[in-house]
Amino acid sequence: MSKLCEGRVVIVTGGARGIGREHCVMLAEHGAKVIVNDLGGARDGTGSDLGPADEVVAEIEAMGGEAVANGDDVSDWEGAQRMVNQAVETFGDLTGIVNNAGILRDRMLVNMTEAEWDAVIQVHLKGTFAPARWAAAYWRDKAKAGETVNASIVNTTSVSGIYGNPGQTNYGAAKMGIAAFTIIAARELQRYGVRVNAIAPGALTRMTEDLGLGQASEEDRAAMHPRYIAPIVTWLQSAEAADVTGRIFETSGRMLAVANGWHRGPTTEAVDDPTEVADVARRLVSEAQLNSGMDGQPFDGGLTT
Repeated sequence: MSKLCEGRVVIVTGGARGIGREHCVMLAEHGAKVIVNDLGGARDGTGSDLGPADEVVAEIEAMGGEAVANGDDVSDWEGAQRMVNQAVETFGDLTGIVNNAGILRDRMLVNMTEAEWDAVIQVHLKGTFAPARWAAAYWRDKAKAGETVNASIVNTTSVSGIYGNPGQTNYGAAKMGIAAFTIIAARELQRYGVRVNAIAPGALTRMTEDLGLGQASEEDRAAMHPRYIAPIVTWLQSAEAADVTGRIFETSGRMLAVANGWHRGPTTEAVDDPTEVADVARRLVSEAQLNSGMDGQPFDGGLTT
């Protein structure tokens, strides 16, 4: 099997369960050294346990890969810095981050508490910003020192943010914020050799098990397995995707699509092998550009910091 991520060093937040675990395992299968970050809390963000992250590390090591566990809170400023430092100190570099960590505290707006709002915004939005910020500073310093940087940030947004979903004003607002964050960060960081993209995954995990998907048919449940999310992320973390930035890919076991603003753009059947996803993803991006009249180049606002 061709290894897309040989020599890459990637942090995956929320990497111990569900979609995050699939990211970690597939990245390792393709040669990446992985920092498995997971606070190990419950679905609502309460509690902590490093055990699940340790289990993923043991699984990766058993198949001959390299990984370390990290139990920092993604929304903690100093914790996010420690995460980046751990990658560099352990493996000598950092080439990518997959911001996947998240929690749910669903409630209709008229009943939502301040704590439910704050917790979801904190984990999703600040928990995307903080690791990305420290990693971006590391890559900027390398670029300014004359080193070649080929780095990747992949954020996790959601159809709940892009298209909307009742009962999730907190979650949807955070996820739409992440979509905007992705597009702006892509424009800022391209000059340093850093690309920024996002995925909007559809999968059956502990985050979604009580949202009606648990009663789906066996065929539908199989199509919603989180393993279908990892191929596009693995490819986006590889050097082969160096020219793709500022894009949002909607992905599940049934389809791969590119978001065009608040609308679903070009769509195709799911691709479950990261070595085969490149041509498909590039075609979708090209079609989305043609449909929108965009040339696909991130806007350069002239920032010099």
